[in-house]
Amino acid sequence: MATLKFKDSSLYKQENTAAPIEDYVYSRHVEDFEMQLKGNNNLIGIAVFGIGRAGTIHLTYLLRNPRVKVLYIVEQDKNKWNSIKSYWNVNDEVKFLDFDHADEVYKDKNVRAVIVTSPTKTHEDIVTKALDHDKAVFCEKPIAENIEKTRKCFEKAKQIGQPLLTAFNRRFDAAFSSVKERVGKGDVGHVNVIKTTSRDSPLPGIEYLKVSGGIFHDSAVHNIDTLIWILREYPIKVSVAASANIPEIAEIGDFDTIVILFTFPSGTLGIIDMCRYSNYGYDQRLEVFGFKGMLKVENQQPLQGVESRSENNRVCPIYYSFASRFQNSYVNEMDHFLNVVDGQEKLKVDYQDVLAVSKIASACEEAAKTGKIVEIHWDSKDLPF
Repeated sequence: MATLKFKDSSLYKQENTAAPIEDYVYSRHVEDFEMQLKGNNNLIGIAVFGIGRAGTIHLTYLLRNPRVKVLYIVEQDKNKWNSIKSYWNVNDEVKFLDFDHADEVYKDKNVRAVIVTSPTKTHEDIVTKALDHDKAVFCEKPIAENIEKTRKCFEKAKQIGQPLLTAFNRRFDAAFSSVKERVGKGDVGHVNVIKTTSRDSPLPGIEYLKVSGGIFHDSAVHNIDTLIWILREYPIKVSVAASANIPEIAEIGDFDTIVILFTFPSGTLGIIDMCRYSNYGYDQRLEVFGFKGMLKVENQQPLQGVESRSENNRVCPIYYSFASRFQNSYVNEMDHFLNVVDGQEKLKVDYQDVLAVSKIASACEEAAKTGKIVEIHWDSKDLPF
């Protein structure tokens, strides 16, 4: 009876507790349940180039997205065509082409957007031809083999008024986005140190690494982008310690383990701790420290809330690879791209950031090879902020 005075009236007479904004999965469910239309509800005709690791992720989502009609799948390996048709139950309206016959895609006015997930060496040609034919473009990094060719692609996109999105998908991860928002609100005050840990799983194949562009341009670019996206400033000098502990990686002139130290104009120090292999899963962490506090993104687990007290006590593993750890950010970034194509949003990946990331990665590469501190100079036109 002592607590009877605290008893509320019927819960049905009270306002329901609103879902927290952090529960983005529930928000997506509400959109589906209430059939909330986005934009003018016109189907967006899509062509997907390359069904490899990233292409598989995007194709899976696009084929079940009610806003999209996949019109073309462009895959050079014709031996995969029947498997793709069977596995995803692709209907006969979807046309399969190899790269030699891709002009049909560019000339088809029903194709509003092109998704580029093909091998790196093909990106620039596909992006350029798609833009030449007034298509919106979503492209896995890099867009081109060097910064000047990348700049020309962005200039072309701006000229014709079509979006060109570089897929830095950590920007669309809920945890990373929350940290960025809270840093922007001053939760930790001035950022003294920001650091990322990025250790790959599984070990990338050596044939892939031979054509990847090296650890800085292939992998570290994601972490570099995370730092400049959160801080909204570019580093002015960098030093790098790098090792090749895996003989096969040493033989191709690359590194498997690197530590990068940046100095930013505001005095913030940025650290990237990276390795090509982790035997315990896909290790992706972020820490931001200031005198007012600290923000962290820890590793996520496929099974959460499970605790063992048996003699075979074992901690639940973290996600094994990028495809599982960032599964929701892949959906979020594609939804963002479709919203941009539909005129509902503006691009969240600034072209100047993309160019800056490439320039910073090259400076890191120079610092690793020379063992020197490399200064990075910026013109005012290079800065988006």
